[in-house]
Amino acid sequence: MAIFSKIKTALTRTRARLGVPDGLWLKCPGCNEMVFREEWMAAKRVCPLCGHHFPMPRRERIALLADEGTFEEWDADLESTDFLGFVGPTGSYPEKLAQNQAKTGEKDAVTCGGARLYGHPVALAVMDFEFLGASMGSVVGEKIARAIERATTERRAVVIVCASGGARMYEGMMSLMQMAKTSGALARLSAAGLPYVSVLTHPTTAGVMASFATLGDVVLAEPGALIGFAGARVIKETIQQDLPEGFQRPPFLVEHGLLDAIVPRAELKATLRKLLDAFQPPEARREGGRP
Repeated sequence: MAIFSKIKTALTRTRARLGVPDGLWLKCPGCNEMVFREEWMAAKRVCPLCGHHFPMPRRERIALLADEGTFEEWDADLESTDFLGFVGPTGSYPEKLAQNQAKTGEKDAVTCGGARLYGHPVALAVMDFEFLGASMGSVVGEKIARAIERATTERRAVVIVCASGGARMYEGMMSLMQMAKTSGALARLSAAGLPYVSVLTHPTTAGVMASFATLGDVVLAEPGALIGFAGARVIKETIQQDLPEGFQRPPFLVEHGLLDAIVPRAELKATLRKLLDAFQPPEARREGGRP
């Protein structure tokens, strides 16, 4: 490994000598090519060479989908607590929360609020894998359930951008209860005749995938997203059978009916507009929700 360290040091010195700033380029894990960062940002964090979708910070995602100046955050003050007194081999739950809050500048793994999307009143929730793997604890489930319930009251459509490693182990059974709570809220939204569109990003797994993530009237996915309840190795060891290639990726899931469409990030807002136009006629759009 010493030779790689020497090469890296030499490249750093060369850049400094030539006056080339750091961070101009990044390596794409999809094609292993170097990508100019400005082009990558202009493409909404998608590789312009191979189309690989990098993770997108929640605030950028909100800006991508909400009409400018219309997003109003809801329940921003909700914050997780350590009601079980959990302490694991890598630290306590409060320590984990503090680390992730410092890293992301956010209180928990989801941001919810009201917005307009091409004029449509929507309740928008965006999950962030950077915060504890977007695990679903009591606060995540509560914020999503509240957003759905408020959408039902205010006659809004619901759009949830999902990403998660599953239920939050630090909260035990309370985290699993969020599956039922969010699903129940969606049942009431459906009974009110209001649409729900789910957007699955990489990765969407376990309890989130098995609850609100796949309950949409329309379920979309970004290219390349990992989507599944359990890991491939766990499934194979459980059923003692070989698994189809790519069985947890969007093309296979569209073919077998779990997903309705694969939508590149650059086309997502326009696709949501078409869906909401179909679900919500202009008169409903004017009456529903607040800006």
